[in-house]
Amino acid sequence: MEAALAARGFARVAGVDEVGRGPLCGPVTAAAVILDPASLPAGLNDSKKLSAARRTALAEEIRATALGWAVAHADVAEIDALNILRASQLAMLRAIAALDPPPGFALVDGNRLPANLPCPAEAVVKGDGRAASIAAASILAKVVRDGIMVDLAQQHPGYGWDRNAGYPTRDHLEALRNLGVTPHHRRSFRPVHNILYQDKTITS
Repeated sequence: MEAALAARGFARVAGVDEVGRGPLCGPVTAAAVILDPASLPAGLNDSKKLSAARRTALAEEIRATALGWAVAHADVAEIDALNILRASQLAMLRAIAALDPPPGFALVDGNRLPANLPCPAEAVVKGDGRAASIAAASILAKVVRDGIMVDLAQQHPGYGWDRNAGYPTRDHLEALRNLGVTPHHRRSFRPVHNILYQDKTITS
């Protein structure tokens, strides 16, 4: 897809992807990557299809070889205020805006584009399997967000965030019921909201 855009005269094509829409806690994280066509990391793929070790190695290679890359977030307060879709798009916009110089075109994973993009763009369904730059963005975003969740796991032991990255696994849900809601939990997400609501009805 990048080569086809280059043939149409678009230089500096950025792939954009986000991770962290499904977890019950932590930020949603987006990355934007402009790959160097002459120096593509081998083995780029959807981050979910790669081992953690392979993702980490590829993330280092992407940072070293890309013409430009940026990672940005929308935090829990923004997710609760905006909703997860709009917060994801906000994180994407921030990642694109952080590229300097800016891209000439953006390939955005998913079926809709954020509003107010600074360049022409195309939404690409399952883009992390179709465009190398989107795959690179998915890898960078996941490695960065997983690192954040490992750090938060040390501050809040018991929830297993270093293993589940905040997703609603059985151990995370059990810890949520037993240990309660942390400041990093998304209060607009049903499992968290239900626990807060139950606590309120029990104590009132």
